[in-house]
Amino acid sequence: MTSPRRKATAPISRADLEELSEFRYRLRRFLRYSEEIVHAEGVTPLQYMLMLHTRAFPDRDWATVGELAERLQASSHGTVALVTRCEAAGLVERVPSAHDRRQVQVHLTAEGERCLMKLAALHKSEVQAFGWAFRDEQA
Repeated sequence: MTSPRRKATAPISRADLEELSEFRYRLRRFLRYSEEIVHAEGVTPLQYMLMLHTRAFPDRDWATVGELAERLQASSHGTVALVTRCEAAGLVERVPSAHDRRQVQVHLTAEGERCLMKLAALHKSEVQAFGWAFRDEQA
């Protein structure tokens, strides 16, 4: 995780402030929308993000607790607690690694997959409003 304190490299113009304000406004609108739809599905925003990050690693459909902690920018202990809550809700399951007994893989259950795909579809259309993600391949 990078330090939140960074030195400013250049003076900030009025246009910079307007751009930052617009970005933060759109980001907050997206996050509010996300909070509303995930709660309507009966999960928390953190549970949704854990499911998304679990399923979204390239070339595999699972993640380790350490990888999830990094993606969530959370502590390992907090991530373990979140995995435990998601497991109790039937969204994920822990699977011991066949290659490293110290490592545990987090996999989505069928219910977690269903929930994730429904929420991801709703998020996709909202993210498109930003104009940079999920562009048509033909464009």
